[in-house]
Amino acid sequence: MIRRRELIVAGSWGAAALIFPSWARAQSGDPLAGVDPEFRAVAAAILRGQAAQDAMARSAVVAHPPPIPEGVEEQRIPGAAAGPPVTIYVINAGSGAGAPRGAILYLHGGGFIGGDARDNLRALRSLAGRLDCVVVSVQYRLAPATRFPGALEDNYAALKWLRTQASELGVDPARIAVMGGSAGGGHAAMLTIAARDRGEIPVAFQALVYPMLDDRTGSSRPAAPGVGKLIWRADDNRRGWAALLGQPAGARRAPAGSVPSRTADLTRLPPTFIGVGSLDLFAEEDIEFARRLVAAGVPTEMLLVPGVFHGFELIAPNATVSRQFTAALEAALRRALSVDRPG
Repeated sequence: MIRRRELIVAGSWGAAALIFPSWARAQSGDPLAGVDPEFRAVAAAILRGQAAQDAMARSAVVAHPPPIPEGVEEQRIPGAAAGPPVTIYVINAGSGAGAPRGAILYLHGGGFIGGDARDNLRALRSLAGRLDCVVVSVQYRLAPATRFPGALEDNYAALKWLRTQASELGVDPARIAVMGGSAGGGHAAMLTIAARDRGEIPVAFQALVYPMLDDRTGSSRPAAPGVGKLIWRADDNRRGWAALLGQPAGARRAPAGSVPSRTADLTRLPPTFIGVGSLDLFAEEDIEFARRLVAAGVPTEMLLVPGVFHGFELIAPNATVSRQFTAALEAALRRALSVDRPG
């Protein structure tokens, strides 16, 4: 059971989750140093393809999203007062004759500037089946075409729709969780803060998977040596945050509510799961956010996975630490969505 003012470290990594590992800081040369043995081959391949990845990013090549899988319903819902309608994808809905179930509002990643809600629908359909819950994924507007708070308002509109349509969807409105990975984790954190501040819609839980929380990382706060060398790097972070905020990343001030790590008051937020790899650019900011949540009295589960980088469990899902990580995340969601979840 998660208790107030406790930082619970899930899995088998023990107290390492409380301290950013000193060995990671020491790695200033070989980018493969400290990488988990099961990930070294794929990490080497990523490094070999990094130049091609950079060229693709510069040319703004966008892959065609996959078709909507069977059993997923696309809907257009009203947006914010001054905003356009929002497209959402509803998975595993249906009031039926059974008891209402929990629900997850899912926000996709992509550095604030890319990604598509359709990319994750098969995986989310599988997750909804395993957890016996409803999942709603949001096609929020992307930066730089839409600056903050456009995406936040899209996501809030989806949260509000999920709450108001709960009975039709077979959802218990008291068991709505918000979840996202990478930039989606940043959007999820922004959304739960906004929901708390607006006082209209209670969020029962937030699951933040290597969330993008702080525009100062890699800009006004240099990344530690050996960290953020794979997949998502400091220059990517600066570009993504600048696109969202409409100003340089790490500027003295940011728009209110736009950068979760700059939010002074973290009290009264929902119970939280945060998971990140120790070689991820976001490791330190995620650990610090978890520490601040604990200090604010928010039940928090922090999982730091040694020797892995951004998106590790998607790249090598069958690796030992990937399976442990996924099991810990799903266990946290299962507890949060259960009828007898901790109060």
